[in-house]
Amino acid sequence: MTSNIAKLQIWWVLLGTASIVFHIWLIFSGLVPSLIARPIHMALALPWVFIFTAKSKRQLISGVALTVIGVSSCGYIAFNESVLSDQYGFISGWEQFLIASLLILITLEMARRAIGWPLPLIASFFIVYGMFGQHIPGEFGHAGIPINSFLGTLIITEGGLWGTLTGVSVSIVAVFVIFGAILNAGEAGKGFMNIAVAAAGGLKGGAAKVSVLASALFGSISGSASANVASTGMVTLPAMQKLGYPRRVAGAVEAVASTGGQIMPPLMGAGAFVMVELTGIPYEKIILAALLPAILYFWTVWVGVNQYADKYDLKPYTVDMLPARSVVIKTALFFFIPFSILLTVMFSGYTPQFAAAIAILSAAFLLLIGLDFRFDLRRASKRFVDASLFSGQQVAMIASIILCASLIVGVLGITGLGIKITSSILSISGGSLWLALLLTALACIILGMEVPTTAAYVICVSVAGPALIDLGLEPLTVHLFVFWFALLSTITPPVCGGVFIAATMVGENWFKVALSAMALGLGLYIVPLAMVQHQSLIQLDKYPFESIITALQLAIGLLLLGKGLIGSRWSVTRLTCILIAIVIMFGLNLSDYI
Repeated sequence: MTSNIAKLQIWWVLLGTASIVFHIWLIFSGLVPSLIARPIHMALALPWVFIFTAKSKRQLISGVALTVIGVSSCGYIAFNESVLSDQYGFISGWEQFLIASLLILITLEMARRAIGWPLPLIASFFIVYGMFGQHIPGEFGHAGIPINSFLGTLIITEGGLWGTLTGVSVSIVAVFVIFGAILNAGEAGKGFMNIAVAAAGGLKGGAAKVSVLASALFGSISGSASANVASTGMVTLPAMQKLGYPRRVAGAVEAVASTGGQIMPPLMGAGAFVMVELTGIPYEKIILAALLPAILYFWTVWVGVNQYADKYDLKPYTVDMLPARSVVIKTALFFFIPFSILLTVMFSGYTPQFAAAIAILSAAFLLLIGLDFRFDLRRASKRFVDASLFSGQQVAMIASIILCASLIVGVLGITGLGIKITSSILSISGGSLWLALLLTALACIILGMEVPTTAAYVICVSVAGPALIDLGLEPLTVHLFVFWFALLSTITPPVCGGVFIAATMVGENWFKVALSAMALGLGLYIVPLAMVQHQSLIQLDKYPFESIITALQLAIGLLLLGKGLIGSRWSVTRLTCILIAIVIMFGLNLSDYI
């Protein structure tokens, strides 16, 4: 029995390794046609979603069948790329009709098994609209699209399933997921935590602040608040509980800190690269624009931790819980070397994916070495197994989300529905920018309750973004605003994934954790609004002095707001702090007077 399990694991390790090799090979191979690279990307993801995660014999049997059909269909697209490109988005014959239909159904089922019903249901609604929307009266109907053209555009062109979003998943997101998996498999994974413990463990509320720093570092690479909570939380949550932290506070800290990793440059959980593709704005400009808002967010969390530390007398790490300086330095090297290589190559003018590939090679080499700086092949082989299994699963999970979201974006483009929704937002808002922002924010929160951040961001910015731009906002401001509000669902009831996981891990009522998380994560609600009110905040590249002054102004306001919202009981002093904070953040613009 044990040998059979081992044999099965070998096959999964080989598949994970194949995924790693394929995505790195794409970077060095030159230009590979999209209709070859992207179907192969999907084919490599299918077994992980349908077979690896099967929880019953029935799921396993259906998973094998769907995998075979899906891989065969993807293979058909890849092998016939040149022929399909000449059909200009029109499918021909019953075979292509069948393959197109199967690929859509498999993509929907792939997303359902990966993340549940909500996203595939939304995608199904859009597909049905595309096929039958001509029967809808009024402005939200469309002229009608021949089924051969509709399915062809979605499946045999780069306008749907194999569109820009899928391209980002193939060329960028997958590579950074692999990078994170390899880092976490070796000593670098410990380096995240040791650096955080050494930097903040001895401070007031030290265990909570360790969680903030570690989750910011890890979350920037992982790109998933839930994955971040589940990984770093295994270390930070027991430490906080051991030191007597209230369970709701411990869970809230981890959920909020893990959420913030996705807005933290330079990687932003690969969100920055999706933004590059959608906006055409250079990567360097995006991360500079996102830097000060991210710092303000973590500043707000830090302030909240201090307030809770005073309120509950939260203790720092004890001396015996702090890692030795030599251990910190050693483990930090395993993290800083590949990360420094990544940033150096990236800012030397090379593409992010090329930089990530070079960093992956350096991180893979470091898997051969332990803290003793000795080569150990047995230890290294176990690390490579862990890295290949984790990267295979994570790449497949993200691919499932992005492929399904690509169908939605494709239908929006084919039918013109995005333009119609934009017009409706403009009409309802009556030309009021703030009302339009409110409508967009509500849409982001509602959609984000049910679908992952990246998908919520892409859908919302596709339908509401043009309206906000028409009302005078810069495209980058719009995209950052939507991206931030898409994150709110991780800590905001009624559906808050990061909070649910953290609450389960600490054994506390999720709603209590959510209330504390909302107080700690108030920057997530305030900073996007501040980006709109104070445009200089995200213009660090153009107006560095004004940007820093604005950030300092907002930091003071957020400090007062945190003190006002987190306390033992309500008082005139707390209410005064809140009112002054609002005036400072939204009633003044100090950069105009300096």
